[in-house]
Amino acid sequence: MTIKFGLIGGGVMGESLLSRLIAREIYHPSEVIVSEPQLARQAFLKQKYDVTITTDNCLVFSQAKEVLFLAVKPQVFTAIAQELADIILVTDNSPLVISILAGVSLYQLEAAFPQLPVIRAMPNTPATVGAGMTAMCLGAYTNIKHQQLAQQIFSAVGEVAEVPESLMDAVTGLSGSGPAYIAILVEALADGGVAAGLPRSIANQLALQTVLGTTKLLQESKMHPAELKDRVTSPGGTTIAGVAKLEQAGFRSALIEAVKAAALRSQELGK
Repeated sequence: MTIKFGLIGGGVMGESLLSRLIAREIYHPSEVIVSEPQLARQAFLKQKYDVTITTDNCLVFSQAKEVLFLAVKPQVFTAIAQELADIILVTDNSPLVISILAGVSLYQLEAAFPQLPVIRAMPNTPATVGAGMTAMCLGAYTNIKHQQLAQQIFSAVGEVAEVPESLMDAVTGLSGSGPAYIAILVEALADGGVAAGLPRSIANQLALQTVLGTTKLLQESKMHPAELKDRVTSPGGTTIAGVAKLEQAGFRSALIEAVKAAALRSQELGK
């Protein structure tokens, strides 16, 4: 069977995408080739997904007929681009190049893959459970077919939004890094419950389900977060007392500054 999907980088994000693409039968294992340098990781991916495994990035590029997916750390992008430079030929069968490398711009990608269709994307770790958020921007040589293909791929792991490239660093700071902020929020809520006397296991359960349920309520009701907050805060009640403490501690400002700092770091990585 023809190799259609080539993945360079079999880490957490690469695997999360791979697992969903195979589970949803977008690609059959025999249509996938993965380049991964670590021996233990190679064995794991081969055993779990039955895909072709190699350490040769050039082999992945030359065999992938539909998509070349880059899921490596941005710091190694230049080395991989140099490795592939001698074999890049533009033909009618050239693959769509999709990159999820934080901070690596379309300009850099198109310089490395001249005249090839390129899409820059930023998914996040909830993609592992099919609840991810991916933002993407299209390169100069992409067409509607490439856009639809990328939409199909990323829809396998959650929701997809198309944005101008000028906003990709902000996307990285918000949805890309956001799961870490939410994890800290859940942990802090549980710690607060323990401080108030709850057993740790109950506090963890309450914190996690409260965040999950609130998010689902906001998503399904389309309610503005401020409206939900107002509904919960009765005059002189417990919630407004807690909200006042959050305001006093600069909770909103801390999250805003976290997103801004992560977006700035994404810009720095791109340089």
